[in-house]
Amino acid sequence: MTEIDDYIGRFPTEVQGILRGVRQAIREGAPGGDERIRYGMPAIQIGGDYWLHFAGWKNHVGLYPVPRGDDDVEQALAEYRAAKDSVNFLYSKPIPYPLITRIAQHVHAVCTTPATG
Repeated sequence: MTEIDDYIGRFPTEVQGILRGVRQAIREGAPGGDERIRYGMPAIQIGGDYWLHFAGWKNHVGLYPVPRGDDDVEQALAEYRAAKDSVNFLYSKPIPYPLITRIAQHVHAVCTTPATG
């Protein structure tokens, strides 16, 4: 078992399934990154230096930091955007795993696109 497996194992069974799904969705969007606990929460390395964190809370799972995207990305995230750089998914609603994969793809694209100018 890994540190992340241990972290997930501390939650109620139904939340464990959600956290495993979030982890898998991130891995599908940005495969190959290292995994570890950072700042007390699971994190997956994307694009070398960037880490996308996820954490389980009493009523939701959060992703941090989620950079701003183009209008299409922001429209898809609008109902979940909790702050400038985070999104929250309530346990009481279906978790949009394809959107989480899309977030990881967006982060990967932002992190691996060379700056111009």
